[in-house]
Amino acid sequence: MELKDKIVSSYVAFENRVDINSDVHEIRSKALKNFEELGFPTKKLEAWKYTSLNSVLKQDYSIFPNKETAVELADVKKYFIHDIDSYKLVFIDGKYSSFLSETTHDTIDVCLMSAALSMPKYKAVIDAYFNKIAKQDNLTSLNTAFASEGAFIHIPKNIEVQKPIQIIHFTTGSEAATMLQPRSLVVVEENSHVQIIERHQSLTSNPVLTNSVTEIYADKRAFVDYYKIQNDDNNASLVDNTFVEQKSNGVVSVHTFSFGGNITRNNLNFYQKGEYIDSILKGITISEGKQHIDHHTLVHHIAPNCESHQDYKGIYDERSTSVFNGKVIVNKEAQKTNAYQQNNNILLSDKATINAKPQLEIFADDVKCSHGCTIGQLDEDALFYMQQRGIPKKEGKALLMFAFANTVLESVKIPEVKQRITKLIAQKLGVDIGFDL
Repeated sequence: MELKDKIVSSYVAFENRVDINSDVHEIRSKALKNFEELGFPTKKLEAWKYTSLNSVLKQDYSIFPNKETAVELADVKKYFIHDIDSYKLVFIDGKYSSFLSETTHDTIDVCLMSAALSMPKYKAVIDAYFNKIAKQDNLTSLNTAFASEGAFIHIPKNIEVQKPIQIIHFTTGSEAATMLQPRSLVVVEENSHVQIIERHQSLTSNPVLTNSVTEIYADKRAFVDYYKIQNDDNNASLVDNTFVEQKSNGVVSVHTFSFGGNITRNNLNFYQKGEYIDSILKGITISEGKQHIDHHTLVHHIAPNCESHQDYKGIYDERSTSVFNGKVIVNKEAQKTNAYQQNNNILLSDKATINAKPQLEIFADDVKCSHGCTIGQLDEDALFYMQQRGIPKKEGKALLMFAFANTVLESVKIPEVKQRITKLIAQKLGVDIGFDL
């Protein structure tokens, strides 16, 4: 049985297992019909022209992992940003781990999507925000049809959350192959601030496919600082769909650090629905072997006097491939828009590949918009200069690549996250550099 048929036939059993309100049931049913019509994306679709899921979809995935595997903190502590005090939402094979988590309902809600979808006290928030900005495409519809567990974060007005929130999804390999579909909702009301760190981590060499959807709503003067750390096993594939809606005078930044995994596809969509909004999208990609990493970004400027800033850096070695498809849309009404998009790439091997497609669609005449893309190699003259001053070639290359990525790293606002990313970059480059950028 093909994976699509297996998923569709499993839907009734899934619905019987979860406790949801009738409105969500209707949303799920429509989403399943949409996925049934569309199926999985193929390279015939323009948005998937350079990314094929065929090799991933051949696995016989367990749709609902039933085996429960105990995970000790000592075994997974290294995957947390453990040197900061934080709230934690930890999921093991798609199920909530109360032992590893730290939630709260003290002025803010940091809890479970399953509770929000089923409990009356959350109904107003779910009705107002759940599935309102998520696209109705193939994989987003699939996630919506089976949405049951993930992070639910609600920050009421005028609150600055004093410590970051970590969302971590572990896969243990309790099944021969596992498919997970986490669904998260983040609602940040007026004048509130929050920082969030997200990670998907496989603890097994068994195949894993994660189809994740996150909706983020930032109300007027809200600040959201979001970090995605992707450094998974080579048998783990991730499709990450994130949708952000912003209101006036708000700032949302999303940093994506893609270092590991088999196939990684990041779909990041921003919708600006108000004036004086700032949207920040930044990323660092380092790939090797036969890894495939695909970034698709969209910033839709709907109102005037707004800004967006995209800065993606990529370093590719061996036979790895990457895609950057960044789009900025400026509506006719969105005068005085300032949109910047830059994608710079370094190829360390003549067998590595990057497919880049920066795009601007501008329907306003009083704007400042720019985009650019570069693909090249390390500066041999700079490398020679460093060797002449006693820096070994390997360390010299690493220093040049650190400097190349620094425009992204310098905007990371959590020092401990910056330190962790710096160490991960050093590990990927195979060097030990004793300083923080």
